[in-house]
Amino acid sequence: MKNLITTVLLSIFSVISINAQKLENSTLWKIEGNGLEKPSYIFGTIHITCDASIEDDVKKALDETSQVVLEIDMDDPSMQTKMMGGMYMKDGIKISDLVSKEDYAIIDSLITNEVGMPLKMVENIKPFFLIAMLYPKMLDCPMQSFEQKLMAVATEQKEDINGLETIEDQMKVFDDIPYEDQVADLLKTAKDNLQKDREMFTKMLDIYKDENIEALIAMMNDDESSSVNKHQDKLLINRNKNWIPKISEYAIEQPTFFGVGAGHLAGEFGVINLLREAGYTVSAIME
Repeated sequence: MKNLITTVLLSIFSVISINAQKLENSTLWKIEGNGLEKPSYIFGTIHITCDASIEDDVKKALDETSQVVLEIDMDDPSMQTKMMGGMYMKDGIKISDLVSKEDYAIIDSLITNEVGMPLKMVENIKPFFLIAMLYPKMLDCPMQSFEQKLMAVATEQKEDINGLETIEDQMKVFDDIPYEDQVADLLKTAKDNLQKDREMFTKMLDIYKDENIEALIAMMNDDESSSVNKHQDKLLINRNKNWIPKISEYAIEQPTFFGVGAGHLAGEFGVINLLREAGYTVSAIME
């Protein structure tokens, strides 16, 4: 249950960004220079996938580093409790307060059929989390997670697992984005009964397999009406900026393997460009 909830949370932060200089097709990048005695690496993950196999170049980077840092410290024993506490809308707001009776019935049908419980039982949960609960249904395969695989390697190598932000940081994002915008996305998902979402996931997995981080962002940035697009400053840009000094601290302390969603890598405000602006040499690892 803990692993599922964590994956659900990470998956909400969909890969979005804006265009910048063209980057190579790679999900693994080396971080050097700017006072670092040894290089660190940053790997773009996809939080829900059919195949989270660790490739040889990623294994090598893991072997050359001495700690793993993910978006959040998924090894924190209090994480599940904190996450559960942040899933609910504030001030007693419920889905029924945000949509018409007709739209409520449409959402209720989807949640009942796909999650296995009536909407009434979960209607005080933030709409983004209800959407994320549906993500496993969008795959035609058993769900796997790169984060879980990276944690397994770190545990095997007896390395620390840390995070670039706290669970509280992540949960706050979903209070900063209006519930009305969140429920609009949920309603769109319900009205076409997951069809568009399944198509999107299939395309996203194919693009990720090609390691085309710019095409991945372009695809996720297509739907201008989605709250993910409208609020990319909260979901992506601000978080990327906040990560840079923390990446620096970890990398100076010891060679570090960073694992973050692939959508955080490219773009003008992507982690790669921000690290370069901070004085680091960041280069693609090509197989």
